Amino acid sequence: MLKRLLTKPKKKKAASALSTLDRLHEMLETLEKKEHVLQKKISVEVEKAKDYTKMKNKKAAIQCLKKKKLYEAQIEQLGNFQLRVHDQMIVLEGAKATTDTIDALRTGSSAVKSIQQSLSVDDIEKTMEQANEHSENMRLIQDALATPVGAAADFDEDELEAELEELEGEELEEELLQPPSAVPAAPSPNQSQPKRETPRPASNVDELAALQAEMAL
Repeated sequence: MLKRLLTKPKKKKAASALSTLDRLHEMLETLEKKEHVLQKKISVEVEKAKDYTKMKNKKAAIQCLKKKKLYEAQIEQLGNFQLRVHDQMIVLEGAKATTDTIDALRTGSSAVKSIQQSLSVDDIEKTMEQANEHSENMRLIQDALATPVGAAADFDEDELEAELEELEGEELEEELLQPPSAVPAAPSPNQSQPKRETPRPASNVDELAALQAEMAL
């Protein structure tokens, strides 16, 4: 029976467990109320026995004490019933917790299985191949955009490097042909103000920059 309960959990069984627990709680409350009523009856019989004792009515007092004993026996019986109900409630709550746990584990296992089925090895490999293909296509597009077109594509790199070396050689030759600069003489005491430097003629670079600024305007 326990095996069937664990292997085939159903909503009806869960609902039945809850309704059974509710009935057991109601039964426990009923037993407690009966016990409370019997306690009151015992108190009444004790008071009556005291009154009969004062009146020297021993027989009536003994009858009251007998009723008290019967009520106490019923209270003891009700206590045993309550223990049985408590025990049944504990067993049922434990069984319900077990079935709920198994049901939750089964649901989680089904979810994992569903995810694994949607993520097969073939699909993952296909996705990786597509990602690599897209990356390669993007690289080819970027290389194509970086390739010179038009007039810039006709430039000869070797020719440009040779021209650059020629310019560097001319510049070095001009530096070697220039006379060494004379050491400036110390200013005389009578000379109060330094001579103004002769403005240097603008170089080709400066003229080109000025011309570009005018064209921009």
